[in-house]
Amino acid sequence: MLPQFQGMEWVIILLIVLLIFGPTKLPQLARGLGQALYEFRRASQGVVEDLSKSQSETARSLQGVDEETLRKLAEKLGVKDAEKKKRDDLIVEIINEAKKKGLLDEIKVEAEQSKSAKSN
Repeated sequence: MLPQFQGMEWVIILLIVLLIFGPTKLPQLARGLGQALYEFRRASQGVVEDLSKSQSETARSLQGVDEETLRKLAEKLGVKDAEKKKRDDLIVEIINEAKKKGLLDEIKVEAEQSKSAKSN
């Protein structure tokens, strides 16, 4: 774990950075660091949004499926105690198991291929 720096430690670190890079390079260094953090946050937010969108789309598509089919699907995916779970909990478990096994990625690729084939 990183130690918690107090005021004097920060001053020493800043002096060392100033000596290494010089006063003319510090603004460029800070700007580059700020841009890198901004891009990282933006990219990580995009990943979170994609995952939640995928999960909500899959959940919507499973809403029209009857209980018996859901339970059989859950058993094939290896969901434990599928017969004892509520419908919504079962849907979440099915989605999680499908993600673990990479099935959702395969379905996405197939859907994108069929969309592009229809548009051509």
